[in-house]
Amino acid sequence: MQVRTRAVVAAGVVLALVAMVGLFVTFRHIADGIRLPFAGRSCTVQAGGQVELDAGQMANAATIAAIGAQRGMPERAVVVALATAYQESGLRNLAGGDRDSVGLFQQRPSQGWGSPAEIRDPRYATNTFYAALAKVRDWEEMRVTDAAQTVQRSAFPEAYQKWADESEVLSRALLGQASGAVACAVNDDPEHRGAAATAALAQGLTLDWGLAPEAAAAGPTRLTVTVDDEQGGWRYAHWLVSHAQDNGVQLVHFRGLRWTAEEGVWAPTTGKQSPTRVVAEVLDAS
Repeated sequence: MQVRTRAVVAAGVVLALVAMVGLFVTFRHIADGIRLPFAGRSCTVQAGGQVELDAGQMANAATIAAIGAQRGMPERAVVVALATAYQESGLRNLAGGDRDSVGLFQQRPSQGWGSPAEIRDPRYATNTFYAALAKVRDWEEMRVTDAAQTVQRSAFPEAYQKWADESEVLSRALLGQASGAVACAVNDDPEHRGAAATAALAQGLTLDWGLAPEAAAAGPTRLTVTVDDEQGGWRYAHWLVSHAQDNGVQLVHFRGLRWTAEEGVWAPTTGKQSPTRVVAEVLDAS
């Protein structure tokens, strides 16, 4: 009887272990498809759908989209890049990751992507991603996840697809295809103020968009960007709001709409405005 009892107990333990392993494997399989919430969301993007991000994620997304446009990549490439960064880093410029992975796209120095310092530069990382994507034959005909996987060679090749919808919303807004589509709530503790802020914004527009320096007139608390058309204006307006937190941007207006840091949303505005100028105002240096 004692031997039989021990056998029954042993069999029960084995069954329990098998069940636990099965649950773990199932969870790992399902978890790859779960969209984890982002804490502290402060930016809302609405362009045929809605996406919410925090200020850091929003700034990184805006830079990814802008560099894609500067390189002459089609919108599809921007969607692929955003979906890749969503999956790899949550649109955050990470200091580390799996093995020697670094940055927005979790690129690895040991795989020839560059030095850790280079990869931690969002502009460098984004440019290298687009350069690699452009070398993929027929990538434009692939699903988002297949195009991303061909560049990234991830252990979870289907993982990028779950971010395709969000990335399409972001790309439409950040490439200027919607009016007043990026709205952020910001606090009063920016990294830059006054002339330092307007100079940083002007430099960022040049680096991200390839905007000619003379197209952005920067004063002590005011930045004016001259544009050719409405879509171009909304590209820069949304980029400025996306980078508002670090640069103390308090107001952006274009084409009869105005975003303010105080309200955090776009609203109609009155008064005479130039249809070819995007205007931003920042906190003064005092």
